[in-house]
Amino acid sequence: MGYFNASMSFSFDYLSLFFLAVIAVVSVPSAVYSVGYLKGEYPRAKIIFAWFLLVMFILAMVLVVTVSNAFVFLIVWETMSLVSYFLVTFDNEQEKSLRAGIIYIVMTHVGTALITAAILTMFQYSHSFDFAALKSGCQIMPENTKNFVFILLFFGFGAKAGVVPLHIWLPYAHPQAPSHVSGIMSGVMIKIAIYGILRFVICILGVTAMWWGNMILIIASISCVVGVMYALMEHDIKKLLAYHSVENIGIILLGIGAGMVFLKMDLPVLAVFAFCAGLYHLINHAIFKGLLFLCAGSVYKATGTRDIEKLGGLIKVMPRTALFFLIGSIAISGLPPLNGFVSEWLTLQAFFLGALAGTAGTKIFMGLCAAVLALTGGLAAACFAKAFGVTFLAMPRSARAANAKEVSLSMKSAMFFLSLLTVIFGLFPAVIMKILVKVSGEITGIDTAAMSFSLNNFSLAPQPANRACLSNPLLALILIFFCGLAAAVYYLLPGRRNTVKNRTWDCGYYKLDSRNEYTATAFSKPFRAAFSFFFLPYRKTEKIRESFYHVKYFKYETFTTPIFKQYIYDPIVNAIFMAAGYMRRIQRGSIHLYIAYIFITLLGLIIFYRG
Repeated sequence: MGYFNASMSFSFDYLSLFFLAVIAVVSVPSAVYSVGYLKGEYPRAKIIFAWFLLVMFILAMVLVVTVSNAFVFLIVWETMSLVSYFLVTFDNEQEKSLRAGIIYIVMTHVGTALITAAILTMFQYSHSFDFAALKSGCQIMPENTKNFVFILLFFGFGAKAGVVPLHIWLPYAHPQAPSHVSGIMSGVMIKIAIYGILRFVICILGVTAMWWGNMILIIASISCVVGVMYALMEHDIKKLLAYHSVENIGIILLGIGAGMVFLKMDLPVLAVFAFCAGLYHLINHAIFKGLLFLCAGSVYKATGTRDIEKLGGLIKVMPRTALFFLIGSIAISGLPPLNGFVSEWLTLQAFFLGALAGTAGTKIFMGLCAAVLALTGGLAAACFAKAFGVTFLAMPRSARAANAKEVSLSMKSAMFFLSLLTVIFGLFPAVIMKILVKVSGEITGIDTAAMSFSLNNFSLAPQPANRACLSNPLLALILIFFCGLAAAVYYLLPGRRNTVKNRTWDCGYYKLDSRNEYTATAFSKPFRAAFSFFFLPYRKTEKIRESFYHVKYFKYETFTTPIFKQYIYDPIVNAIFMAAGYMRRIQRGSIHLYIAYIFITLLGLIIFYRG
């Protein structure tokens, strides 16, 4: 093994620098936020331990995106996974945290095993773990082996990213971690898996087959729809946000998958444009999802609950948190003029332009992907109308919601910073795109200097032909103008001063309270009915009577069937336990039998080696 090389070398190319920026943009405000969030929640010693874990976590992510040796990459990747496990189980007094930690560590190690197998396969052709050597070795790798390595890499990193059906750990792990950690895990850590796909699949392995991109597009489309549909059914605000991570990872992979397809179609301009769209949504999602998790943590800190059915009316007692959550909700719903709209618009344009340039089959496929993205945006908007409305509007549904107070300055300042970035990345997309073009050019190996992109501060278009221009600052100005006009008309309206204010008409009911409000369950019922083929809903009802004619109260509960857990993971887990039960039979407690096992194993290894 004289050629074994595990030197600690670093790379600071455009791709690494881009992901370093993503890490910093979310981690720094999250660290500031943690000062107020942890105070009063834990003893001093545990707060110091939380800070130590947080620093280790951020440092591990920095090393993952900067090392240029695959062996060292695996070490720091595993370090990142283990430290994040301890953060997920930080509240280890709670059974839910321990269970979430077990699910997370199992899934992340499944992914690590696949990544390790892929890297060792590439090592067989390069005889070195250095990234440059791995890339040279992949050029002589047989096509079937390349396909095998691609599958290992995509699903290995996909387990960490949370693509369907490997998303099972996200709705368990993200809600149980402290909120600032949830923001970093969702905003940054799952994006590190996207870095792995870009670095190892595209930069090192090289895109050699059309079906690679098509497969990513199919899985990404499924992840988009499944993630947002499950989010619609959730009442736990952090679990709702976790499912939206699945959705947005799908949107990011739509851009990356489209870029891979365009590379094989020999459309370099569209390939660069699609990668730019995916990378733009990557950093946008990091910003607004980090913001939303910090807002969710503020709500939990103030009320002690994550169940939005027990909240309501918080806009009156937590106006700043409500404003920040509204900004994040608009962004994640893909509504103008904020950053989520820009990256989803760019992804849609990539599909439309790809359909125009492709064959009949490509036109249909790209059109379907665009339709999935449009459906996802509509469902996301509905979901956050529910999340914001039920959480912040109407009357409080519990005493803790009624007595809530605005959070500390450190928490508000972190949310304000991310809200500001959400607006900036929405209003000035052309500036960001100029940077992303360089990153995408480096990823694909395409010279972007001669490409014709129309980019300025007020519009951006991918090509002179088939132009589809967007002026997000102009949209913002139009929106401000009409809002100002509506306000002026309202306040200057003749006769307004003679208006008498009174209670809202209540159909003659003399006492309205929070029980008369629209609930999250009622809001999501039409979607539960429309997609019943997927949710497989069922309900439980119970009547408690005072007498035969008088019902004291009526209890109604509705549930959806977790199909991935029930039909995929539960059978696998049961099969593993069954196999373990059979394996226990070989443990007879006899030293002679164990020596025989060792002898048979050594004999088998010798025969295998000689063969």
